Amino acid sequence: MEVNFADRCGILGQFWYEFRDDEDLKPFIGYNDVGLPLAWFIATGVVTPLPMAEEYVNETFAMFLDAMEVTEEEVADIDNLDDLLAIVEDKRNNPTQE
Repeated sequence: MEVNFADRCGILGQFWYEFRDDEDLKPFIGYNDVGLPLAWFIATGVVTPLPMAEEYVNETFAMFLDAMEVTEEEVADIDNLDDLLAIVEDKRNNPTQE
């Protein structure tokens, strides 16, 4: 099971919008300087995704999950950044419950 494309865009777009100026996240945001804002533009309806845009967003989402140390299966039922961050925090606070 995987997170659908619209939810991926919403999660990444919210992350980019809320954290784009965070100095600690600068390397990740800089590396994903196309995928993150593109996800936000798609999520807000400013642009319609073409296949190349979907590739950028999907690659960025995979890197995002890796950075958060969660699998797509663990977050498959979520549709927003807050829920994803709650799963990440719970996993970090309870590392034996995997």
